[in-house]
Amino acid sequence: MSLSFSVVICAYTEARWPRLLGAVASARAQTLEPAEIIVCIDHNPELAERCREAWRESAGGVRVIENRHFGRLGSARNTALEIARGDAVAFLDDDACAGPDWLLRLAELYNREPHVQAIGCSPRPRFERDRPTWFPDEFDWVFGCAYRGLPTEREPVGRLIGAAMSVRTAAALAVRGFHSDDHDDMDLSHRLIHHYGPESVVYDPSIQVAHHVTAQRLTWSYFWRRCFTVNRGKVLAYRDMEEAGNLNADVAFGWSILRNAVPRYVLAAGERRPLCAVASVAGLLLAGLGHLVGRISLRLGVTGPAATRGLGPPPQAAAADPASAPVCPE
Repeated sequence: MSLSFSVVICAYTEARWPRLLGAVASARAQTLEPAEIIVCIDHNPELAERCREAWRESAGGVRVIENRHFGRLGSARNTALEIARGDAVAFLDDDACAGPDWLLRLAELYNREPHVQAIGCSPRPRFERDRPTWFPDEFDWVFGCAYRGLPTEREPVGRLIGAAMSVRTAAALAVRGFHSDDHDDMDLSHRLIHHYGPESVVYDPSIQVAHHVTAQRLTWSYFWRRCFTVNRGKVLAYRDMEEAGNLNADVAFGWSILRNAVPRYVLAAGERRPLCAVASVAGLLLAGLGHLVGRISLRLGVTGPAATRGLGPPPQAAAADPASAPVCPE
């Protein structure tokens, strides 16, 4: 028997309104109909009201709620998780679009491998402008997309990509949901693996979604800031994971850059390759510097904004579609 799914789409800004419409439209167009679609608005009353006007629960099964926790993405996902009715929750970014067989493929994998508690999909970048010649494929994680170095076939991994991932609802509640706002996907993956074992979290590159990448994200400024700040913030996230946290995936990624990516870019022909080698080394150095600054800040007691601390005890059981709502734009 197929699992039921709650599709959760979190949003915080009206600047992505056309993309949000596309994300919801793609969720409603699934061959395996979701039990519900939850749009959780992160501390933006104007956007919440616009969503309520766009989708009525009586006309399409879209539930619009607001983040009831202090925090950002992780806490918004927790708010949705608290009321989710599906056997599994499928998270989709508000600027991503899923193909019509997305939920069906997830359900087949869950049914076939009952030990699997969470499944990561492969967000493929859909660029707003041409990709810069210097941007290495291994750093597509910078804008939340699948990157070179991930498995090419389905296999267990240490962490998933939050733009399109799924988790069994009972498993997510067992680890008390998301404990981090800025590193929510990594945090949940580590806690699930610690609780259920390394085979419980898998990545399947054949289950793909399209993830929009704006022109602003294809800049050197965005690249270096993400390499630095993401790895600075991970220090606190690892600390909060306690025994579930480890640097195994980070260390493996760093060695892969040095052993594989840099030599390949240096030796390959073409204008793009040498620039990618330089950017790869720079990204790795910035990541290391970010980690060092994060460790120093933690030692000095400077930890930044408070993170969500996960769910409490498991909760008790618990707008007309615009005619012009776009499906995944080409």
